[in-house]
Amino acid sequence: MKANFNKLLIALGLIVAISLQANAQTVKWDSLYRPPKTKEILAKWQNEPLTKKDYVFLGNSITAGTDWAKLLDLPQAKNRGISGDITFGVLERLQEIIDAKPAKIFILIGINDVSRNIPDSVIVNNYKKIISRIRKGSKNTKIYFNTLLPVNASFEKFKNHYGKDEHILWINEQIRKMTAKNVTIIDLYNQFTDQDKHLRAELTKDGLHLIPEGYKVWADFLKSIGYLR
Repeated sequence: MKANFNKLLIALGLIVAISLQANAQTVKWDSLYRPPKTKEILAKWQNEPLTKKDYVFLGNSITAGTDWAKLLDLPQAKNRGISGDITFGVLERLQEIIDAKPAKIFILIGINDVSRNIPDSVIVNNYKKIISRIRKGSKNTKIYFNTLLPVNASFEKFKNHYGKDEHILWINEQIRKMTAKNVTIIDLYNQFTDQDKHLRAELTKDGLHLIPEGYKVWADFLKSIGYLR
């Protein structure tokens, strides 16, 4: 009786393992996704060229969600955030920024990759490609790479972004290891977490994006560590 029960447990374990493996293999991701307004935004930026004096903020909707020049009282701060963008999109539109050879680039990208099930290792490899291309094409540009912000699932709005905290934590650990010549890591994650390691509720409107109070935390942190000088 006991032997049969043990065999049953082993069989159930194998079924679960096979099921999990099958699910892992069927998770699909798309490197070709681009937000619908990408072409429109890129066309607009052609009429707003960058210069060597500019501080470029590069990323997705979290970057796009504020006026950096006004927020930082810094006229040379330029926004190159596109809502919904992923690392592949940044790589595709990076040349415009490299050609301008700006003074500084502040990069925050990847949470949409996570939401779209792009493998963590692919995301980190794209980070390295972004850094390599900037360093190769604009050697004097200072690169500041931000860790991903936490999310807060209690808002129940962006469900594809929730429940993936382990991915955010792993990616951030890899970002922290990417110190190199002309690359400075800015640990934004720790500035935005509550006691449960979630995005602080008073700084967000939906558990993903920031409200003005959130951008103030970001701006104050940048000013405090002297990266805007």
